[in-house]
Amino acid sequence: MSMAAAPPPSPPWTELPDDLTENILQRLRTEEIMNAQLVCSTWWRICKNPSMWRVINLDCRHWEDDEFDGICRYAVDCSQGQLAELMVTSFAEDRGFLNYVADRSSQLRCLTLVEYDKIETALIDAIKKLPQLEELHLIKMPSISINRFETICVYCRMLKSFTYNEHWDEGTASTKYAVAIGKYMPNLLHLRLWGLWTKNRGLEAILDGCPSLELLDLRRCSGLDLEGALGERCFDQVKHLRLPSDSIDDIDWFIKYPDDDEFDHEYGCDCNYAYGCYCY
Repeated sequence: MSMAAAPPPSPPWTELPDDLTENILQRLRTEEIMNAQLVCSTWWRICKNPSMWRVINLDCRHWEDDEFDGICRYAVDCSQGQLAELMVTSFAEDRGFLNYVADRSSQLRCLTLVEYDKIETALIDAIKKLPQLEELHLIKMPSISINRFETICVYCRMLKSFTYNEHWDEGTASTKYAVAIGKYMPNLLHLRLWGLWTKNRGLEAILDGCPSLELLDLRRCSGLDLEGALGERCFDQVKHLRLPSDSIDDIDWFIKYPDDDEFDHEYGCDCNYAYGCYCY
């Protein structure tokens, strides 16, 4: 009488405590977590925990827009209202996604958008529903009109950290962006204005309106004259100050990717930054 073959032993990783497995899986990118939940029933169960989706980081560059929109919404649904940090990169067109997030994520504290096209109306509509937002980072964005930029500032009065990096609108109007920040964001602790063109009065408005400012990053900003009293005031008032000419090598919010060495810079420099060269 033949004996039935013994079932194969369970994979060793299924024997790990749930909290340890969750800690390991949370180190993956959001798309990788979506794949990991299909590996085994243990990972599937753990990935169903909303705490796995409190931080969502999605990059659209390798997806079709329709497919990516569905992936984003799925990740938000998995968070079950616990989403605290959201970062979306290279979304060509918002099709109601930000509004979808705002309606389902009352705990959202940090929103980062990188190369997010066609953004103005969608962003304003979403921010109106996110009064608890503490961090907003808009990196390499398309032009936002000054009127709508001011509206964003008005609805972000509680922000503690703000990044604005937009390279397509250089001129005197950019000074108004700095003035709006100083007027409507009094609680800022960290401000990064990478590459903004502004006159001194824009920076003065920020220093006047944001008395608690601890970090001010002005790298690649132009139009400023910091040789005199304004420069001294910056050093006296701000603990961590980065000047327009300071190195960009340690920019923590400027994402780099493994294939950046192959990036073909229009201006022939070798800075290897994923979103283009700003060394000119």
